[in-house]
Amino acid sequence: MSKEKVFPKDFLWGGAIAANQAEGAWNVDGKGASQADMTRGGIISGETDQQIDPNLYYASHEAIDFYHQYKEDVQMFSEMGFSLFRTSIAWSRIFPKGDEKEPNEKGLQFYDDLFDELLGKGIQPMITISHYEMPIHLVDEYGGWSNRQLIEFFSRFCEVIFKRYKDKVKYWLTFNEINNMHKIPLATGGVRIKNEEEPLQEIYQASHHMFVANSHAVRLCKEIIPDSMIGAMLSLSVLYPNSCRPEDVFETNTYRRRHLFYSDVMIRGEYPTYVDRIFKEHTISINMEEGDLELLKAHTCEYLAFSYYLSSTHKAGMPILTHTGGVRGIDNPYLPKSKWGWQIDPIGLRIVCNELTDRYNVPLFIVENGYGDVDSINEDGSIHDVDRTNFLKEHLVEIYNAIEDGCDVRGFAWWGPIDIVSAGTGEMKKRYGFIHVDKDNEGNGSLKRTKKDSFYEFQKIIESNGASLFSK
Repeated sequence: MSKEKVFPKDFLWGGAIAANQAEGAWNVDGKGASQADMTRGGIISGETDQQIDPNLYYASHEAIDFYHQYKEDVQMFSEMGFSLFRTSIAWSRIFPKGDEKEPNEKGLQFYDDLFDELLGKGIQPMITISHYEMPIHLVDEYGGWSNRQLIEFFSRFCEVIFKRYKDKVKYWLTFNEINNMHKIPLATGGVRIKNEEEPLQEIYQASHHMFVANSHAVRLCKEIIPDSMIGAMLSLSVLYPNSCRPEDVFETNTYRRRHLFYSDVMIRGEYPTYVDRIFKEHTISINMEEGDLELLKAHTCEYLAFSYYLSSTHKAGMPILTHTGGVRGIDNPYLPKSKWGWQIDPIGLRIVCNELTDRYNVPLFIVENGYGDVDSINEDGSIHDVDRTNFLKEHLVEIYNAIEDGCDVRGFAWWGPIDIVSAGTGEMKKRYGFIHVDKDNEGNGSLKRTKKDSFYEFQKIIESNGASLFSK
């Protein structure tokens, strides 16, 4: 007699957002401007202005006003059955310029209130410390993570929030999708590349500073919150070889290594030998200080969280094109596409879970997985988002299979459980949520929240701990 298919009893179910895509209140209660607040058209692909133009629209300035409406939103998350909610602490809400000695109390209080609300509903916060929202002062005056001084500023930020929330937050992540330093260094690390022809020297030097800062954060977190877990977070959508031609296979593997380089350092605690050739071929010389390598070895991340949206294929010699969901190569003829042209590959998520387990053997969290769509609202106000529901179910089945394979997957957070501003384009039109927010691309709308059909489907999945995925 076969056993009932359910997820582990302590599996964490929930959703994920980022402060700059949801909170709004960009200059309220002492908050300073972040790089996201200076960007029109999305923090990843948009144009970053030197100063705010009052005549132009910036989507992040109000976003969905989570700052003022979080209680209603958390109540709806609770109704779905969430036990996990990933968000970020806006750095410039705590340190408006980033280099101050004393934090902004009103900013700290907001997150106290938010975490209390979550915990009161039985929802564990998972907090990303830096999620594409560096204070713009640190970008303009210091050059972002290209400047080693940011290690001091980031460590001060970490110490303040660890001490403040030590009894409220047990799950921490240092940098959102840190491996995106390769493709979006401004969003990921506040770095404006000076030499576009040879960017790797700047990218790897800034990455080293982030590695050192990560180890300082791990050390501080374990000292201040001994029962906490602090992890690395990467973007790990799949790139397959376009054929079994050895050149295609090897170049694809080389590209994957370039991404896993970040988790290799942060989890294994040392620079892998394969980067020696990269540094040699690109004449890269990393400026390290005495004790850096020992620090990286001594203070490593305990778990690996990652985003997964799609897969693509790669042919040797072709340029690497990227967007918010991952690498865009040649379409895979065996896979369907979303309306936004992203290939849907649930088994790819199982492959990634097994890949990471084989490589690191640490706990895993899928902290971004979602389906962007253009929602149609019916006359009665209902939203029948069947494609989103199907995407959710198909990927959760493969997470279950990965757990059966032996992968230690601890939780799943859908991106994003409520409609938020797109990081890629600054749009509201591209919607991921189980909860609809009445706002359009130009900022018009009442901000009213409405439950979509997917809300009730996810509620059913969580209530059954995944068993409903397998019922006829």
